[in-house]
Amino acid sequence: MSTLAFTTDADGIATLAIDIPDRSQNVLTPALFADLGAALDRIVADDAVIGVIITSAKPSGFIAGADLKEILALIDDGIDAVGAAAWVRTGADVFRRMETCGKPVVAALNGLALGGGFELALACHRRILVDMPGVVVGLPEVTLGLLPGGGGTQRLPRLIGIEKALPILLEGRSLAPAEALKLGVVDQLAAKDELIPAARAWLLTRPSAVAPWDVKGFKVPGGAGPLAPHAARSFQAGTARLKATRSRYPAPHAILSAVYEGTQVPFDTGLRIETKYFGLLAADPVSGNLVRSFLRQSEARKRGAFGTARAASRAVVKLGVLGAGMMGAGVANVAAGAGLEVVLLDRTLEAAERGLAHARTQREKEVARGTLSADKAEATLARIRPTAGYEDLGGADLIIEAVFENRAVKAGVTRAAEPLLAKGGVFASNTSTLSISSLAVNVADPSRFVGLHFFSPVERMSLVEVIVGKATSDQTVADALAFVSRLKKVPIVVRDSPGFYTSRVFCTYIDEAMAMLAEGVAPALMENAARMLGFPVPPLAVTDEVSLDLQKLVIDQAKADGLDARFLRAHADPVVERFNALGRLGRKSGGGFYDYAADGSKLLWPGLADLYPAAVAQPSAEDVGKRLLYIQALESARCLAEGVIDDTATADLGSVLGIGFPAWTGGALSVIATVGEDAFLRDCARFAAAHGPRFAITDGLIEQVACVAGTVRRSAA
Repeated sequence: MSTLAFTTDADGIATLAIDIPDRSQNVLTPALFADLGAALDRIVADDAVIGVIITSAKPSGFIAGADLKEILALIDDGIDAVGAAAWVRTGADVFRRMETCGKPVVAALNGLALGGGFELALACHRRILVDMPGVVVGLPEVTLGLLPGGGGTQRLPRLIGIEKALPILLEGRSLAPAEALKLGVVDQLAAKDELIPAARAWLLTRPSAVAPWDVKGFKVPGGAGPLAPHAARSFQAGTARLKATRSRYPAPHAILSAVYEGTQVPFDTGLRIETKYFGLLAADPVSGNLVRSFLRQSEARKRGAFGTARAASRAVVKLGVLGAGMMGAGVANVAAGAGLEVVLLDRTLEAAERGLAHARTQREKEVARGTLSADKAEATLARIRPTAGYEDLGGADLIIEAVFENRAVKAGVTRAAEPLLAKGGVFASNTSTLSISSLAVNVADPSRFVGLHFFSPVERMSLVEVIVGKATSDQTVADALAFVSRLKKVPIVVRDSPGFYTSRVFCTYIDEAMAMLAEGVAPALMENAARMLGFPVPPLAVTDEVSLDLQKLVIDQAKADGLDARFLRAHADPVVERFNALGRLGRKSGGGFYDYAADGSKLLWPGLADLYPAAVAQPSAEDVGKRLLYIQALESARCLAEGVIDDTATADLGSVLGIGFPAWTGGALSVIATVGEDAFLRDCARFAAAHGPRFAITDGLIEQVACVAGTVRRSAA
């Protein structure tokens, strides 16, 4: 057997130790299912075997889940719902054979058990979990647009009741050992050295080899069906709490249906219902988009810029951060959490200490949630040194400036700090708009200057744009990627261009909303259309958050830099000027497109109706939403055609992780394949005729769109 080791001892206990070759973590593969099936044949045939322990031979954990690359390959090959259901049923049938083999099986979970790995454990007659920090169990399939297809939607509700099971299934939430035991999804916790002895001890009691749901007269804990006491809370409330945007994500609804229908019928019928819904989800483009996005993120964390050759990188030990505002303080906090020594500099010591206070607040929240110990929080904060003295930067391996978005201010701090770099050190700017090549004139060696564009809030946002200037060397890019990897962030590599990639595309989103505002499109219509599509914050609201004075600053700087007319944001400029003149700058001033109450709530500003009266004839919400989606797709295609980015994966990761492009689409370029190339081109032609050349697709861009639509499904990375 190539995927597991089969041993028996003198007491008649068989041990199956899973060890998938050439994998750092175990995943479910066809070979493992075949080997497990063969092992079950031997176990059933051998009367001397009294019970079975299933565990992992890898120290990395039990099983991380299904092989997502295999799933994506099936999806990209066009598998239909019937074929996908048949595919997942193969593994589910092996789990069922194990559950009904007539001999007790105990899962000795020596680490994380997720997805199909935890479904295997649920099919065992007992689950013993190692009690160690970082270990989790759970069913995260919903986050990938799928549902547990190995019996998870049927066993978990029958084990702990529907009311407790649904949040785990619908949220894809992972459970630490103590919570898993409290909920009853595992039966016992054990120290690492006591795990196998505990499993053996249980088997030696000669326990029952029958699952509770196979016992005659079994009833789901708490009841099942519409008359169950919890039904209103579990199903009606569960459906209601799925936001309107979830209509774009079919997995939660399929999970609710599988649980509702499956728990009212015999268990084996429930399994067939589950596989039917799995097939429907796997045949939906959304699942392919979400799985592809997950794999791209994993690959980006490991390798950086998707196969770009990387030189041996410089390890950053000491980091300098210039500017202790929210962005600089966030970078300092994350870096300190990664074990770096951080010097946090601002104009005054008081300002720098406010940055440290921000980091302290964030760490205290983690301690309160139980995700960080108080000792580790203090140790992390002790690595941040607030200062107003540039001399404290001496010997820094990397210095990142995160000061006000003003060319003169950035030049001043850069010239003061750069001479204090360690020999061979790197200087980076966190600018979101200013040219990296133009900022590099302020350092002695422009080849060691790079952009590192973090996103706010830094602690939560996983993306970092690594921006390559004209003089930036390959070695500097390698060093930057290594640093981002150290922070456990997702990097994308972008070439210097006005707005780089994310800011350039994001501006088309908010600018299109301002164009619609001037056209007479009702503000509530465009905001709700964006929400319905799955944008986390609609365009007028997010403009208020980033502030309209910042938008004026960016536009004015673009004019001062003499950029091409297409970067001067003609549709946004008049609206931005008008709101700046009114002093309505966004949330920070108490009002912008919205009015803000003291309790944090907001309502669209009634004065919008006077400034921009709504037209009598309003467009459909569908068309408004398409304009917001497609203008970003077109700008992404232009970035690809101009060489700002190298591939679809970069665009998709940058748009989903950086600017909140709806994940169900796959990203700002994958949306073309999701809606269909022909439909996309027809709609763009219609919008160009009605709203102007920004939606026009030139011959070169048509080729780019066709290339994207034809290749996105053939590439997981």
